[in-house]
Amino acid sequence: MANRLAHETSPYLLQHADNPVDWWPWSAEAFEEARRRGVPVLLSVGYSSCHWCHVMAHESFEDQETADYLNEHFLSVKVDREERPDVDAVYMEAVQAATGQGGWPMTVFLTPDAEPFYFGTYFPPAPRHGMPSFRQVLEGVSQAWTGRREEVAEVAGKIVRDLAGREISYGDSRAPGEQELAQALLGLTREYDPQRGGFGGAPKFPPSMVIEFLLRHHARTGAEGALQMAMDTCERMARGGLYDQLGGGFARYSVDRDWVVPHFEKMLYDNALLCRVYAHLWRATGSELARRVALETADFMVRELRTAEGGFASALDADSDDGTGRHVEGAYYVWTPEQLTEVLGAADAEQAAHYFGVTREGTFEHGSSVLQLPQHEGVFDAEKIASVKERLLEARGRRSAPGRDDKVVAAWNGLAIAALAETGAYFDRPYLVDAAVAAADLLVRLHLDDRARLTRTSKDGQAGANAGVLEDYADVAEGFLALASVTGEGVWLEFAGLLLDHVLARFTDPESGALYDTAADAERLIRRPQDPTDNATPSGWSAAAAALLGYAAHTGSQPHRAAAERALGVVKALGPRVPRFIGWGLAAAEALLDGPREVAIVGPSAEDPGTRELHRTALLATAPGTVVACGTPDSEEFPLLADRVLIDGSPTAYVCRGFVCDLPVTDAAALREKLGA
Repeated sequence: MANRLAHETSPYLLQHADNPVDWWPWSAEAFEEARRRGVPVLLSVGYSSCHWCHVMAHESFEDQETADYLNEHFLSVKVDREERPDVDAVYMEAVQAATGQGGWPMTVFLTPDAEPFYFGTYFPPAPRHGMPSFRQVLEGVSQAWTGRREEVAEVAGKIVRDLAGREISYGDSRAPGEQELAQALLGLTREYDPQRGGFGGAPKFPPSMVIEFLLRHHARTGAEGALQMAMDTCERMARGGLYDQLGGGFARYSVDRDWVVPHFEKMLYDNALLCRVYAHLWRATGSELARRVALETADFMVRELRTAEGGFASALDADSDDGTGRHVEGAYYVWTPEQLTEVLGAADAEQAAHYFGVTREGTFEHGSSVLQLPQHEGVFDAEKIASVKERLLEARGRRSAPGRDDKVVAAWNGLAIAALAETGAYFDRPYLVDAAVAAADLLVRLHLDDRARLTRTSKDGQAGANAGVLEDYADVAEGFLALASVTGEGVWLEFAGLLLDHVLARFTDPESGALYDTAADAERLIRRPQDPTDNATPSGWSAAAAALLGYAAHTGSQPHRAAAERALGVVKALGPRVPRFIGWGLAAAEALLDGPREVAIVGPSAEDPGTRELHRTALLATAPGTVVACGTPDSEEFPLLADRVLIDGSPTAYVCRGFVCDLPVTDAAALREKLGA
């Protein structure tokens, strides 16, 4: 019999709807029921493409005996961390503080007042490697709850007090300057892996936000070391197993230092961020590899993640059926020499194995290999390799495909909108811009209410019940600002302004300028979450600072610029110390130091060839954070266009900072020169 999750919209919750565990969704009613029964709460947090979440579900939550024990002694609550990042953040902070590590599935035991008292992540069904079994944990917690209730309450109260006492250093509410950004670059240089690219050891995550900072820093200062780190890291990622050499798009992370074996799930946010980074790398260097990867990643998102409603799904699973009925990680993507021969024939298979690094021993499990792209393309005939890739991709398409999490997350769609709009504009792919516009239309139509408040998720055209958090408002505003620059349609600037007004009114501390991840009127948790550091995506804090700055550049709004500068004070404090974890804030600080540049382009019409050339030239500017407004002299959609006139009847460009402009120019070469960083 289906439990209470059967009516949810989250694919992750729906995966557990037929468990014998009597799951509840996160709700006041769940905690009221725990209080009525006098039992503790088991909080289990995960997400649909999480491999170990699936493992624990199969081992424990689908087991009738375990479920019976849970149902008798606990009230069980299941949370999709992607729907409720606030709940996830609050309890993950507690898990990390108590155990020194975190991850998913996250397993937390709470009092009926939602106060945590025991923590963990994955627990096996039997004791293993020094870990207790899940049943042992359940029995121990239940015995403590029934026999030492006062002690449990005391521990829970202390944890909540400790969490409430944690404060973030905001700096002095002034944005970082040259010195702090130089120190951040030095810190990144120390952590850089010069042999393999990237930062730190295994597991290795794609440092998209740090690369954006490096590209902007090079554009502003000419620092060759910054550009070299960005170029080398991007090349190593694109040639490794992290990148899907057949279908495009990036996996979540590499389990090794060499980018060979990925954790195979593909997330929308990674691909949106990396698509934009590779497009920006091409813009800075003209790299053909960067161009190809940007376009292939954009096409992957449109082909495999786009939903029927025009938005973008959250993720593809790591696991799929390996042909024997077993769900195996990476089964969809890896190849053996025998499989290559079966598809290609012996001669082409031998060439393909050499080209893609497929070995007899294998680079993954059971003699299979993850496809890579060693640096020897010139040895092979390009037409033959194109044919090989086409045949392998067709054969792979006949395999059992990984499951797709179809929920549309507002923040991640905002990142995708920005990436697709810019990539489409740079490479003259109007279908990518159209896809960005369609996703933006969906967000306005389904996620935005009549007060311009965002709903975080939707699925199958139905809006979810959870309020948007700071990253939703900031990343969607970022996407809308990119659309405004690319399309010349001022309505996207207007929508961005509405969202950022909420950031100022509901997410910002009016005295310090600090930002919170949840709105002042959001559901009260044991702590109001607040984290300025980047994780898999830009922090809401840094993303808001960047969007506020971009909106101020478009409109001349001093309140928005002042809010951005105050928010960047935390980057001044953290950037020199932990630059790997505040890359988006450092990138925003680069834009602030550069101005950012404001480019107003006026022409007789949007279709005029001269206007289009100036517009494209402006979009390709590497100066950090440049905003572009394009329209006719009488346009009222963009404040930047006010009082801008044609020179001698020709399309004209104005390059400004703080709405103070240089002399206008009428040809692309002169505009390019003015936009040189």
